Amino acid sequence: MKRLNIFFLLLSFIATAQNNFSTQLSLEEYLGYVKKYHPVIKQAELITSTNEAKLLKARGGFDPKIEVDYDRKEFKGKDYYKKLNSTFKIPTWYGIELKGSYENNSGQYLNPEHNTPENGLYNVGISISLAKNLFINKRMATLKQAKLYTQQGKLEQQLLVNDILFEAINTYLNWLQYYQNYNVYKDYYTNAGTRLKNIKKSFKTGDKPAIDTLEANINLKNRNLDLEKANIKYIKSKLELSNYLWIGNNIPMEIKEEIIPDVTTFSNIDIILNTSVTTLFDNEFENHPKLKLLELKKRNLEINKLLKVNNLLPKVDFQYNFLASKVDNFDAFSTANYKNSLQVSIPLFLRKSRGDLKLAKLKLQDINFEIASTKVSLQNKITATEQEITSYKKQNDILKNLVNDYNTIVKSEERKFSLGESSIFLINYREVKLIESKLKEIKNEYEYAKTKGKLVKLLGKLNSL
Repeated sequence: MKRLNIFFLLLSFIATAQNNFSTQLSLEEYLGYVKKYHPVIKQAELITSTNEAKLLKARGGFDPKIEVDYDRKEFKGKDYYKKLNSTFKIPTWYGIELKGSYENNSGQYLNPEHNTPENGLYNVGISISLAKNLFINKRMATLKQAKLYTQQGKLEQQLLVNDILFEAINTYLNWLQYYQNYNVYKDYYTNAGTRLKNIKKSFKTGDKPAIDTLEANINLKNRNLDLEKANIKYIKSKLELSNYLWIGNNIPMEIKEEIIPDVTTFSNIDIILNTSVTTLFDNEFENHPKLKLLELKKRNLEINKLLKVNNLLPKVDFQYNFLASKVDNFDAFSTANYKNSLQVSIPLFLRKSRGDLKLAKLKLQDINFEIASTKVSLQNKITATEQEITSYKKQNDILKNLVNDYNTIVKSEERKFSLGESSIFLINYREVKLIESKLKEIKNEYEYAKTKGKLVKLLGKLNSL
């Protein structure tokens, strides 16, 4: 599909009542578009829809059923037989099935056991499993598991959205970082150009030697090279950001050059991600979506284990039907007229059933290990991330002081140079250190904000933003 290179803020419609457009894209606005239009977010919603369809399918196992069986044979003018059998069945929860049927059979060669009165024979009865399949069977297990799958689907959707939003936030922060880096190089490229002009003027008046103009010119070229490198990184980061921007009907967007990130994002990251008072309590930890998902999987395996235990029981199926030739009222059915059957089946060694049960128990042990491991892993990751955040905050304070100190040194060196007490080489050297410290400060702010996002992701709460 051809990418649309249009002005992005046409998507956000009107910024103010006066129809003033802003060229700034904030993180909140960006996440709003990601959550609403990104195809993977929409794909995540299909998980819940799919599991709801499976639940509907499982409920179908308990739907009432009508069956009609008509069989007739006529050969060489002889009416061998006509057999009509219509049945209405109602499955119930505990291995019990209610059944009503009507039979009307006739013919010269009809098997005597199929004989019915002239107006047919009605029967009402019950079918019940007395051992195996009484308290749980495949149909019951499938429905229980389908209900759990629906809950699992919602948690899987939540975790998938959580991951996508984390990646989207990182991409935005990366874009912002390279935008700020580009501006740093741009400012100092401008300073280098101004300095070269001033030195050339001083050279013409005889105040500065020719070597200083060469030194200043080399510095300008280096700044230009750094600026170009920063620009290509900024352009690439903007294109990466475009991967997460879509509009309706799955149309991808590309951000135009006029759009810039919100430079206040780093300082407002706590407000944006709602992490200013993020504390993990034990009772909240138990509700972590990943742990809840594993608990649901465990319950699913427990149902499977019960089904395997059920298969160890002998199969004892009993049917009892009341018979009547008329059904004017229920009094027509009498215990004197009936038919019943009993089926018993017992495997001798039960090796298959015992093997299935052992595998089910092993799967339960495995999920218990996974739950314990995941719980400890999450706790340790969260603790480590909180310590990272504290460290980045301290580093940020140190870097701010370094930037201020280097800035003071550069200005002092420039004053000394104007008085003839310093050299262009020293100014360039001091300025390089100032640029390095500013870039480190920007990098540290990026890592701080990214780690804040990582903390919210670990808590499984990004999709609630």
